[in-house]
Amino acid sequence: MMPGGLSDAKPATPEIQEIVDEIKPMFEDKINGKCETFEAVTYKTQVVAGTMYYVKVFIGNDRYAHLKIIKPLPHTNESPKLLDFQTDKTKDDELTSF
Repeated sequence: MMPGGLSDAKPATPEIQEIVDEIKPMFEDKINGKCETFEAVTYKTQVVAGTMYYVKVFIGNDRYAHLKIIKPLPHTNESPKLLDFQTDKTKDDELTSF
């Protein structure tokens, strides 16, 4: 991985699922709906002033969303934030920066 570049895709971990669970209400607010399923599948990271996560999330009915989440540096005591998202994704769509 080059400095500032995206990592390779990795299978989601329990830590990634915790971050995704934390931003789920933000996502639901933005899409004006509820997601019964919200399961992190894969992710990529990018080191910035904190860590940027690009996460593929299964939201049910063969539908996926790509989430762009920032987790600020620990000393800020700030929670992760949903910066952007893409819907209408498939299981096979590659995670890219957006």
